[in-house]
Amino acid sequence: MKASEGEQRGIDSLYRISNLVSGTEDPKEALRLIMDEIVRVLEPSGVSICLLNRDTQRLELEVAHGIPEDWENLVLKLGQGITGWVALHGIAKVVHDVREEPRYIAVRPNIRSEIAVPMEDGGTVIGVVVVDSERVNAFDASALKILSLLTAEASRVVSRLWLIRQLRTKASQLQSLVNLGGRITGQMDLGRILQRLATQGRQTLDCHSCGVFWLSDDGETLEARALTGRSGWIESGGSVAVVDSVMGSSIRRRKISEVENISHAEESDFIKVVQREGLVSMLATPLIYDDEVKGVIAAFTDEPHRFNNDERKVFGTLAALGAIVCQNASLYARIFETEDSMRQNEKLTTLGMLAAEIAHEIRNPLTVIKLLFDSLNLRFEPEDERERDVVLIGEKLSQLEDIVERVLGFGRTREGLSGNYDLNQLTEETLRLVRLKLEQMRIEVEFTPSSQALLIAVNKGQIQQVILNLILNAVAVMPDGGRICILAESAGSEAVFRIEDNGPGMPEAAQANIFESFLTHRAEGTGLGLSISKQIMRAHRGDIHLERSSPEGTVFSFKLPMS
Repeated sequence: MKASEGEQRGIDSLYRISNLVSGTEDPKEALRLIMDEIVRVLEPSGVSICLLNRDTQRLELEVAHGIPEDWENLVLKLGQGITGWVALHGIAKVVHDVREEPRYIAVRPNIRSEIAVPMEDGGTVIGVVVVDSERVNAFDASALKILSLLTAEASRVVSRLWLIRQLRTKASQLQSLVNLGGRITGQMDLGRILQRLATQGRQTLDCHSCGVFWLSDDGETLEARALTGRSGWIESGGSVAVVDSVMGSSIRRRKISEVENISHAEESDFIKVVQREGLVSMLATPLIYDDEVKGVIAAFTDEPHRFNNDERKVFGTLAALGAIVCQNASLYARIFETEDSMRQNEKLTTLGMLAAEIAHEIRNPLTVIKLLFDSLNLRFEPEDERERDVVLIGEKLSQLEDIVERVLGFGRTREGLSGNYDLNQLTEETLRLVRLKLEQMRIEVEFTPSSQALLIAVNKGQIQQVILNLILNAVAVMPDGGRICILAESAGSEAVFRIEDNGPGMPEAAQANIFESFLTHRAEGTGLGLSISKQIMRAHRGDIHLERSSPEGTVFSFKLPMS
């Protein structure tokens, strides 16, 4: 049977639409091309195509022709107006005179007739195409048939383009997971791993923001460790209580959780971020490894959104991958700590063997030097500075001999080497030993002794070794001269020695482990001085501390019990 003229125009229009929309992958652009064909064939006063937003269950104006600008943001509820009624019931409707239709919402006062046809995909309404005219009875059965054909084509095109977009989104999400694995698999810093995880989560779901919340040791709160949005990192993420919170429910149930309006569900510090960033919907899934929940990764949107199954699955996969990487980082850290400990022990063993060999070689020439020095029988007047120097030289030779014997006789008890000494006097003698070096390096020293004797039961040579090491360390960081302030005082039953320099300070990263063996930030250092000083202090029931270090200077102190 031969098609009517109107039907033929509709068929010709379908061919043109097929040719036109094949060159675009943008659903909105395809709808605009279809709308232009509707205008060409039916010659209406206005055309509008509204699509159904699944998250809000509202009809939103996508493209329009002949519609006033103030109606471009039109949003209708299901059942509202003729358009909403068609979307709700899935039935086309022809209105010959809108003045006799109570459901009609006047967009323009001079409109008289209208056709509305539902767009369907697999039996589900996805939108409505509406045409109107300024004439009464402007549309007959032929116009309805043509519009139905064009609407069906619009539905098919939009569904196809949506499917292509979904497939590309899935491919992009899978590629994101692969990229994430490649970037953080070898990463050992937990903070960076969590930042990568948050960044990748936001990109994967194309959401407003994403954050990783780490579970506290007591298991009561979730702390925002990494939270990123479209404009960058979000500071002051706050914390969330595990009890009575949506994120906490993911922890308690060990399952993915979703909430459409987080502002009605959360009552915690994090609500400030929710309000400031305008967050609405949330998807949260726990991070679990070693059968233990470590935290939660959560995605947020700034508009109402229902996360579909694909989004939930890919987000769950992202969380599982992130948990595995966190576990690997923890294992790597343990391995490296063990290796570091083994290397440290190996160094100490080698050092011990080397020290014993050196001590053995030094003992004989040192004995000769000491015998020859004693045989010189040097004597000066009591007020002569050289007399005090001779006494100090003799003491230091005895101290060197004692060190050699201590190394060679490691493990033997050393009773009888300690005595009662005044910390004030020990400091003054040590400063005398280095007075020439201090003058040479243009170092000004201010020593403030205690007003009373600070008697300590110690090995004199070892304590002076600690004082000397602290002084020389201060000198080493001030090659262009500087100032050293030394204070000796009592604090209850303890004698306190404090030394402060005005050098540049030490790197913050080195401060926590400054007393470990072989750790030094100076090219010429050995990394042993402070470690040995720490051991000496502990052997004397005392301790040594780094009080502070900054660009303004460094302060060390040690305390010893007074006898």
